[in-house]
Order: sequence, then structure tokens, then C-alpha cells
Amino acid sequence: MISVSAAIDQLIAKAKPTAAIESQPLVNCLGRVLATDIIASIDVPPADNSAMDGYAFCYADALKSNFKLPISQRIPAGEAPAALTPSTLARIFTGAEIPAGADTVAMQENCTEQDGIVAIGGNVTVAANIRRKGQDIQTGQTILTAGTKLRAQEMGLLSSVGIKTIDVLKPLRVAIFSTGDELVEPGEILKPGQIYNSNRATLTGLIQSLGMRLIDLGTVPDNLEATQAVLQKAAAQGDIILSAGGVSVGDEDYVKDAVANLGSIDFWRVAIKPGKPLAFGQIEGTPFIGLPGNPASVFVTFMILARPFLFASQGLKTVLPQPLKAIAQFAKSAEKREVYLRARLTDNGVEIYPNQSSGVLSSACWGEVFVKQQSGQSIEIGDLVDVLPYSL
Repeated sequence: MISVSAAIDQLIAKAKPTAAIESQPLVNCLGRVLATDIIASIDVPPADNSAMDGYAFCYADALKSNFKLPISQRIPAGEAPAALTPSTLARIFTGAEIPAGADTVAMQENCTEQDGIVAIGGNVTVAANIRRKGQDIQTGQTILTAGTKLRAQEMGLLSSVGIKTIDVLKPLRVAIFSTGDELVEPGEILKPGQIYNSNRATLTGLIQSLGMRLIDLGTVPDNLEATQAVLQKAAAQGDIILSAGGVSVGDEDYVKDAVANLGSIDFWRVAIKPGKPLAFGQIEGTPFIGLPGNPASVFVTFMILARPFLFASQGLKTVLPQPLKAIAQFAKSAEKREVYLRARLTDNGVEIYPNQSSGVLSSACWGEVFVKQQSGQSIEIGDLVDVLPYSL
């Protein structure tokens, strides 16, 4: 049984980032991963512009005229201004380009106009209310690097430098399946001894939330032949294989043996709670991760162990969440394994869900973060604890 950190290190080291690239319209690239560095070809903004509706003028001219100047032009946003006539000012609007000869903008609410003469008030200072050329982005600047996952803000940033299409890495194809004779799909009638399969939906949502392509191979009966058959199918269709259930050592657990028969296993037990039985290996050269079967264990082990491997395989440069610190609003005795407690932040710190059983999926819905309890660590109310957000 290996430690969580050792498992994560091995998974990331074994990941082979995809090199497949495709060009896509930027507006379709939410959640996609940049394939190349992006270097700006323009300044943003491209010229000095006004941060306010008001009046643009030369501060030295205003000072000589007791801050009273005549209007010589009107500059709306989107129009190129003429050079400012000396000892005059320009009516200007938010976002409009500052005319040559002006160096300051006074807010309209601090000024008064009478017969074409504007009295500038508000104790305006030189260079006030001007957004400088290139204050956001400069020509030649690397604004995003390969391996960046595109969020809405990155999409907007790329648009601001005029990019319409972008090279992104092709999404990984992740083949999933569940094991268990007791599993029934939602919509069917439960018989004695059966339960609804929640893992299929959980894995579907998790894979889709990462922007990867799902290959759903359904639920597999508890026998070696069927398990080997679905593994071979998954290896042929997917870039990575994920399963839920069947990786323990019970008489009806066949995944570990099937993987060993068809490929190899690097490790199959991790010192994590929930979710100790977790297998990592390969089937005919295709990476395989076998998650445990209990619903909360599936969620925890996917987020802590499988997700970094998937992100690294997809070519992301950031694969682990940024850890936080919070004050524990709970007490928890020490355990031999590293425990990931489903929790949520409060105004006073962090609290955990009352029932941390591996079968209680509602704990994951209630929570938004994990409290990481180190092996052998006792937690008392008021202790500073490690917190990992669900999202990166």
C-alpha cells in the first residue's frame, strides 16, 4: 500500500500528454487546453483612452486659463480624434481615444458648461482619468502559455488581441464502465439485493466537467470473461480507461485479475480513506485506473488521484488544486490512512459532513472542499487544517 503523495507522483510521472492539436473557433473553446503560447500582436488598449465621460485637455493650458477652456471638438468612442487645438478642450466619452495635445480628463459631473466655455472643477490632477496605451497588454508579450485551460476570462483576453480561432489540444477520450451484478440503471425497477448505479452518472459528469470525451461502456457483470472483454474494448476505443468497482480482493472482484491478464498493474492499494482499493496500470498500452465501488469513494479518489493524471495526460500545466488553510470547527481522531473529509467553508472556518461513510454520496453534494487529514493526525476544534477545493 503506497501513500497518496507517492501515488500522485507516479500517476503524473506516467502521464503522456496528448500531442494532437486542432484549430477551433475561440467562442467554442471553453474548457479546452491551449496547444501553443500566445503572443500579443497589438497593444491593449491600442491608444490612450478616456476612463470617464468628461472633458480632455492639456493641464498646462488649463492652469494658465484658471481652468476655463472653450470646447473645440466632440470625441465619441470609436472615432479617431483630431489633434487638440491649443488652449481648448474636447468633449469626450468613456473609451474614446485621447487626442494629441491632451493629457488629462475631468469628469463631466465636476464641470459646468456655459456658452461653449467649460469650467473645470473637482480639483482634477494632471493625467487623471486616462487609460494608457498598453496598460493591459503590450505588443510582443506572452499573454497565455501552452497548457492553459481556457476559462471565460482567458477567452475574453484572447479576443481582446483580435484572435478568432485558436489551436487547442484534442480532448482525451476516456472510456468508463462500472462492475457489479447488483447494479441497476435508474428507471428500472429494483429487485431485492439490487441498487441503482450512481457511479456511472458520477463519472459521466466528472469526465464531462473536465472537457474530455466520454466513451460509456455501461455496466459489466461480475465475471472474469466479461471484465476482460470490456477492458479490451475500452483499450481499443479510449485514450484512458476508468472503471468503478471490482478492484478489491473479494471472490466477486475481477478487475485486478483481468488487468493483470491483459496488461500490467503498477499499484493497486493506496493509503487513502475512503478508497483504499485503487488500481493503476495499462491494458495493451492504454492507461487504466480502477476506482473503488462505493459512491463517495469514487468521488474522492477521482478528484484526488484520477483527476491529476487526466489533467497531466491532457497537457495541462496545473493539475493539482491550490491548498488552503482553515480553522477546524470539528474534532476528529487520528487514523492510519490519509483521510479526505467532505467539508465546506464557513465564516468561522471549515466544518465536515457528519457522516463520512464511503457510501454517503450526499456528503460530496453538501461539501465544496476536502479537509486533508494526514495519517496519524488528530484534529481538535480550533486547529489549522489543510483544505483542498473541489475545483482548481
